[in-house]
Amino acid sequence: MPSRLTRYVLIEILKIFIVSLIILTLLILLIGVGRELLRRGLGLSAVIQLLPYILPISLQFAFPATALFSVCCVYGRMAAHGEISTVKASGISPLRLLKPALIFAAILSPIAVVVSDLAVSWGRPGVNRVVLMSIEDIAYRVLRSEQTYTSDQGFSIHVREVSGRKLIRPTVTVHNSGSHGPMKLTAKEGELHLDPETETLLLKVVDSQVEGGSLFQSIVPGETEFKIPLSNRVSPRDLSKKSPSELPMSLLSSERLMQDSRNHAIVGQLAAHTGFSILTSRNENITGVGDNEMESHLYKSRKRLIRLQTEPWRRWAWGFSCFFFVLVGAPLAMIAKTSDYWSTFGLCFLPTLIVYYPLFIFGLEQAKDGLVPPYGVWLGNIILALIGTVLITRVRRY
Repeated sequence: MPSRLTRYVLIEILKIFIVSLIILTLLILLIGVGRELLRRGLGLSAVIQLLPYILPISLQFAFPATALFSVCCVYGRMAAHGEISTVKASGISPLRLLKPALIFAAILSPIAVVVSDLAVSWGRPGVNRVVLMSIEDIAYRVLRSEQTYTSDQGFSIHVREVSGRKLIRPTVTVHNSGSHGPMKLTAKEGELHLDPETETLLLKVVDSQVEGGSLFQSIVPGETEFKIPLSNRVSPRDLSKKSPSELPMSLLSSERLMQDSRNHAIVGQLAAHTGFSILTSRNENITGVGDNEMESHLYKSRKRLIRLQTEPWRRWAWGFSCFFFVLVGAPLAMIAKTSDYWSTFGLCFLPTLIVYYPLFIFGLEQAKDGLVPPYGVWLGNIILALIGTVLITRVRRY
């Protein structure tokens, strides 16, 4: 009887979970793709290329909500229809009914961790890469309709008109062209080409004039080619320049050790610089420009080490939010005794949302700043565990 009851409850949870997961994932996909479509002006081919990268990002957010929704629906309906009272009357503890939900959540949570890792290390970089590779088409499409295009990569183009692929009277402003500051280029005509190998937008112009940049003010007759860098290109092997949120968990441990070694090296350089300044009686060098630069470098390096230490805890905490959502939602739905899906979900989800996400963000920010240990990101999960324990105690007396 108990094993059959367990299978029955688990199957009911899985049926609602699968259907709701498909619907919510498609909804998030449409919102995500639509946002990029409106914001960046992507074409149809770029949208199709985006879909596999946005899928893990969508699942990352859909898993906790659909897990909570499915258990709320099943246990709320069972309580409202008197099934739980019937089970209790037959001598089976109501807590046994919670076993399938906890098994389901325990299996789902590691899967959610893997999906979360895939979303940040593969999905988001993939979205940025697709947008980057589509920037030539996006620029031409926007310029034809609006005569002005402003890119997130730090440049803007204004034209009088577009004839085929020819830009008539283009004015290009690169807002950050290195140490020389902004650069403004005007030309009789021009043409854009993307170099995917170097991730650079090539601008071929005729009879151009440049102000600022490396050429303060110069008139360049004839054809000239200018390069507009679209990203800070980082070698796949150079992990030191990548954000910890972009690294897969398999590399976080080794990169954390490497970052710790870099910190020790910077401390050694700073100590050697200070010792040499004292030895040569150049006390003014101790707080000089070079010393300040090394201290700034050391500060940034230590901050990155803290983020590398926090990142695995963050991904595990986010993935296992599925388990703690179910731990709170299942007994709460049994207590609520309502068969209306949305009422039950709202009753369970809104308090969980109000409690969990602020605590998760608070713990994450404190951990990133080094004010609490990396496991501080589990603060929201711990609070949900305490609430779930109280609710299960009430169900036990049900």
